[in-house]
Amino acid sequence: MPGSLSQPPVETPGHGLLAGRTVVVTAAAGTGIGSATARRALMEGADVLVSDVHDRRLESTRAELAALGLGRVEALTCDVTSTSGVDALIDGAVAALGRIDVLVNNAGLGGETPVVDMTDEQWSRVLDVTLNGTFRCTRAALNYFRGVEHGGVIVNNASVLGWRAQHGQAHYAAAKAGVMALTRCSAIEAAEYGVRINAVAPSIANHAFLAKVTSEELLEKLASDEAFGRAAEPWEIASTIAFLASDYSTYLTGEVVSVSSQRA
Repeated sequence: MPGSLSQPPVETPGHGLLAGRTVVVTAAAGTGIGSATARRALMEGADVLVSDVHDRRLESTRAELAALGLGRVEALTCDVTSTSGVDALIDGAVAALGRIDVLVNNAGLGGETPVVDMTDEQWSRVLDVTLNGTFRCTRAALNYFRGVEHGGVIVNNASVLGWRAQHGQAHYAAAKAGVMALTRCSAIEAAEYGVRINAVAPSIANHAFLAKVTSEELLEKLASDEAFGRAAEPWEIASTIAFLASDYSTYLTGEVVSVSSQRA
């Protein structure tokens, strides 16, 4: 595809959009959207707490982020399928950072299985991590925000599959459509606490974890179907998340922002 948009651009420098803020990012270990979001938050002047269920990968990510020398980086292990674990994450983040200004619900689990072959366990596991996990984290954060005066922001990671159909993705698509609905409804309720809640809906982002769970053939097809003929870089998703977390979007709540051409 001709034109500069077919090639990933150089990552945009930070502009202090989150200066003085504290940001908590779930499922931030590794090289995906979560770690890119934590990095972008640091670039924008925030202190960050990263969380993940994988201890070793989480510590490695924390060390890599801290080595940037851009801000304070803390880490806490959390399984978002556990209510007590999620509650402990929010309490621990407040203890470590002093306060929470932004929560990014990035935790999600996918897979590729046709409905006719899908087991109850496969269906339930994806829903529990992706939708129920977002609910648990949102609930815990709102309980915190309800008791403080400074308000805050929650940004959820949804997916274009909440709108469009894709073979073998019924469980993931249902979960992400649920995240979109949760975003809209919780945003109305959260307004009285001075909290905005929005979501991003990426299509395909180029990172190692996705390559492990998706065939190369499918990845190439999905990328070629996009308007620019390529997958997004994780930082391109993270930049939109930073915008939604910042004061550039103070009148925006209950919205799902597509980071994609939305092509069916």
